[in-house]
Amino acid sequence: MMKEADTINHPYWPRNLSIPNYVANDRSMSEILIFLFSVSGILLLATWSLTGRKVSGSRLSGGRRLTLCWFTVCGFIHGVIEGWFSLYYTIIPEDQSFLSQLWKEYSKGDSRYAIADNFTVSMETVTACLWGPFSIWVVVAFLYNHSYRFVLQLIVSLGQLYGAVLYFFTEHRDGYIHSEYGHPIYFWFYFVFMNILWIVIPFILIADSWCQLSACQSMFDKAALKGKSKRS
Repeated sequence: MMKEADTINHPYWPRNLSIPNYVANDRSMSEILIFLFSVSGILLLATWSLTGRKVSGSRLSGGRRLTLCWFTVCGFIHGVIEGWFSLYYTIIPEDQSFLSQLWKEYSKGDSRYAIADNFTVSMETVTACLWGPFSIWVVVAFLYNHSYRFVLQLIVSLGQLYGAVLYFFTEHRDGYIHSEYGHPIYFWFYFVFMNILWIVIPFILIADSWCQLSACQSMFDKAALKGKSKRS
């Protein structure tokens, strides 16, 4: 039978979750969140400044520059933060490295990360290895006006959307037991808000890619039809 001490030595839900090696953070929630949003803010500003230059003789629109800011932050979050989890998930509950403490703090909103269940480890490993580097590739592709830039945007956004939908749906099937349901910070901010961004924004970017690629195909089809008419 589970010892009483095993059920109360951590702040996670469900309360009977056994995490015997858990060590409480010595960093406060405010320190962790300030770090996360400060680095993200710096990357946003740097990317906004970088994308202000001309690309192939013209400047990127404000909306396109915001898109590249998004992908830069995605590169950081996927590659560094989620990459840390995919590498060190076995020791995070007891580790006091800053990024491990960040994950222990986030786990108050989703304890699947504290116990490193199969879904979170698999999803985060794919995200870190693929969508992290690919997000940076999207930025480079737009800065150098590569012809495949919207294809790449579509691929990354589809991957992000698929992962986020699975993330929410698997927890829904579990009955939202891995967080204090309805808590304003841990449930609504950590679990819902910080993840629903990867549903809303990728969906918009998928629609954008659809429109851009459809317009290009339409032009190609018209040119091909015109070429056939001339040969006739």
